[in-house]
Amino acid sequence: MIKEENKPTLWADIKASIAGTEQDFTEGKLGRAILLLSIPMVLEMSMESIFAVVDIFFVSRLGADAVATVGITESLITIIYAIGIGLAMGTTALVARRIGEKDTDGASMSAVQAILVALLVSIPIAFIGIFFSKDLLRLMGAEPNIIENLYGYTTIMIGGNVVIMLLFVINAIFRGAGDAAISMRVLWVANGLNIILDPLLIFGIGFFPELGVTGAAVATVTGRGIGVIYQFYLLGSGKHRIKISREQLVVHWEIMKKLIRVSLGGIGQFIIATSSWIGLVRILAEFGSITVAGYTIAIRIFIFSILPSWGMSNAAATLVGQNLGAGKPERAEKSVWATAGVNMVFLAVVGVTFYILADVLISLFTSDSEIIEIGAQCLRIISYGYLAYAFGMIVIQAFNGAGDTGTPTLINFICFWLVEIPLAYFLALELGLKQDGVFYSIVVAETLLAILGYLIFRRGKWKLTSV
Repeated sequence: MIKEENKPTLWADIKASIAGTEQDFTEGKLGRAILLLSIPMVLEMSMESIFAVVDIFFVSRLGADAVATVGITESLITIIYAIGIGLAMGTTALVARRIGEKDTDGASMSAVQAILVALLVSIPIAFIGIFFSKDLLRLMGAEPNIIENLYGYTTIMIGGNVVIMLLFVINAIFRGAGDAAISMRVLWVANGLNIILDPLLIFGIGFFPELGVTGAAVATVTGRGIGVIYQFYLLGSGKHRIKISREQLVVHWEIMKKLIRVSLGGIGQFIIATSSWIGLVRILAEFGSITVAGYTIAIRIFIFSILPSWGMSNAAATLVGQNLGAGKPERAEKSVWATAGVNMVFLAVVGVTFYILADVLISLFTSDSEIIEIGAQCLRIISYGYLAYAFGMIVIQAFNGAGDTGTPTLINFICFWLVEIPLAYFLALELGLKQDGVFYSIVVAETLLAILGYLIFRRGKWKLTSV
């Protein structure tokens, strides 16, 4: 009898989480709060992961140089992602804390300041992308054909970085407010359009021009741009927790300074983490486009597997921020342990599956036996660290949700700059393990991150952070 009564309730919660709910996440059952937040955030990140795989699926049809162009450019764009995600973390922390305090006007004002900062940051980056894309590719060790003929992809992706910045920051506003279903819909619109436009613009289907790898960039910027327009429509509609009016469209220096202060730690930690990926690609480039292509495909598949887990980590960040704002630090901590447990079970299953099916998965994207061999080996080695990835991403986001972005920055500095890059260089070039040495360095660094995150989180100082 009890089970029959619970089934409709669970189904109703699932439907409510997808449709959107005005739930107060500082009250009620913690498991229900995690469910309501996690489902739309996991679905949101699932679309991002699908996009990452579909994008490289089409580009791989153009050959190793095209895939390497995407891989090298993505390694450069990770710096843009670092800034965007760092700003998003600061935004989530401020908005979630104000929502927890029941200060919706303060949350809306914080949202406006976050958007202004994102716009200002994107301008100089766009200038660099438009005028210096060839130089960036040359600096990254790209082969001559990529520098001279395929640089359009890099120009458009970096030149149009404003859509990346705004997509991250505005979705962080919705997530911080607990409106996770809105973020989900926005990303499904943006990446859904991208997936549709990809083959049309890459291969010139119908009346669309055949742009090759540059078409993938045009599709990405267009899809994300439409997603941003949708975000602004939702912010101005007045139908959700965050309601932006004309009166709030002013510069509020105190809030902006607070946002920048919190975001700097987030930006710092992601610049450290993502610049290490640039370092890894630079080392891999020593072994040619075949190696970079195999690594690029494997990493896209890896991203496909962990992005849904990032949805769970975002849920943990929102719960931490809102519950600290409501003066409930113990509830905030419990939400982290519960979410981490679920995430570890999920990624453990994924890791075993990817290890067994590595060759099959890589062969879905290319028929080149050399690329398949390198990509499969990368996927197998990286799968050793899935439990560490699962716990590490939750605990790091918990710090960020509390507004303590400095601690993850220090952890990332130790793990990625002091350990990962030197270890990759030593194993690959000094010991002669080549690309395998780079792959093993990733597992070592991520495992160390999870261990350090656990030890510092248990100390509990993050509960005293004020934003």
